[in-house]
Amino acid sequence: MTRAPGVVDVARAAGVSHVTVSRVLNGHTSVRPETRARVEAAMAELGYRRGAVSSGRAPGMIDVARAAGVSHVTVSRVLNDHPSVRPETRARVEAAIAALGYRRNTVASALKSGRSRTIGVVLAGSELYELPKILLGIETAARDAGWWVSIASWNGGGAGDLTETVQRLADQSVEGVTVIADRPVAVEALAGLASGVPLSVIMSGDVANPRLSFVEVNQVQGALDAVQHLVDLGHTDLVHLSGPMDTYDARARVDGWRKGLVAAGLGGRVLEGDFTAASGFGLARRLLAEPTLPTGVFAGNDQMAMGVLAAFAEAGVVVPRDVSLVGFDDIAGAAFLVPALTTVRQDHVALGAGAIEVLLRLLDGGTASHRMIPADLVVRKSTAPPGRP
Repeated sequence: MTRAPGVVDVARAAGVSHVTVSRVLNGHTSVRPETRARVEAAMAELGYRRGAVSSGRAPGMIDVARAAGVSHVTVSRVLNDHPSVRPETRARVEAAIAALGYRRNTVASALKSGRSRTIGVVLAGSELYELPKILLGIETAARDAGWWVSIASWNGGGAGDLTETVQRLADQSVEGVTVIADRPVAVEALAGLASGVPLSVIMSGDVANPRLSFVEVNQVQGALDAVQHLVDLGHTDLVHLSGPMDTYDARARVDGWRKGLVAAGLGGRVLEGDFTAASGFGLARRLLAEPTLPTGVFAGNDQMAMGVLAAFAEAGVVVPRDVSLVGFDDIAGAAFLVPALTTVRQDHVALGAGAIEVLLRLLDGGTASHRMIPADLVVRKSTAPPGRP
């Protein structure tokens, strides 16, 4: 034999099908011991080595074709899921691919077709909230649409630096890029970002760059829903404990808070914190020092709400009998606070998926857009009508 023995050769020598040989190679439990022994004996006799080819190089399409007893054109059709291939031929080729350990050369395929089916993802900043969930949404949506994902990071600098990072991905044949951006770090760079590939951005708020599509959670709507929930319960004396007003997130939530109050014909106060549990605790202590407590408190995020719960518990104030409390984010564990926290949930998986959807629309020739992902009010045990546990 002038070439390295293949799956078909082993199958013939052992008197079994090529599918059975593939099952033996992959440790499949459905193969009977005597059949397995016969296949292993044939491999030993022929000198068969999985993944081996005559030159010692990585197996290629020609090697798969020889092992499967078909033409390289047929192998190509199987790899491209062409409907003209008969099921039994497809199975033989797939068995040869598995046996040889063949891996498709995506770079060569991209050069030949002009398409890589790959999307780049840039992590812009080191303080990216709920990054694993966002990436899950990105990768799931991309895979479902038949695309792969390649990731790079950028930790600050000017528009030129961010453009260079995007360009490096483009040089690797990505067809479009999604940027997951920490606004304080990336906003100025995004405003001046220019690229030869379509771009979508996940970030709170947008920037004046008509080339970019943006996706964000509708925090204004989420805050308005939180206020409306308290109003519907009968609360009229309300306070919002905000995050730092130099951040977009805090301003967006205050905007929703104010819109909710206007819609209800109510007034209300804003006390500024910094999105930490310690600031929530401190602001709650300020409220406790006043002659009367508000009946409803909307905290800027769940961390601040945790601090409020701790301060109220320390002072003997019972939530929700004395004060109803709403948070924002629905962080892990919010349902297990005492009481379970009513809060506004941000769907970060949907955020990632939305970025892929708008990017694919750009790749199909669409125009840049701004998509808002709805926030969801999650009602638990920390809110009730005034004076009722």
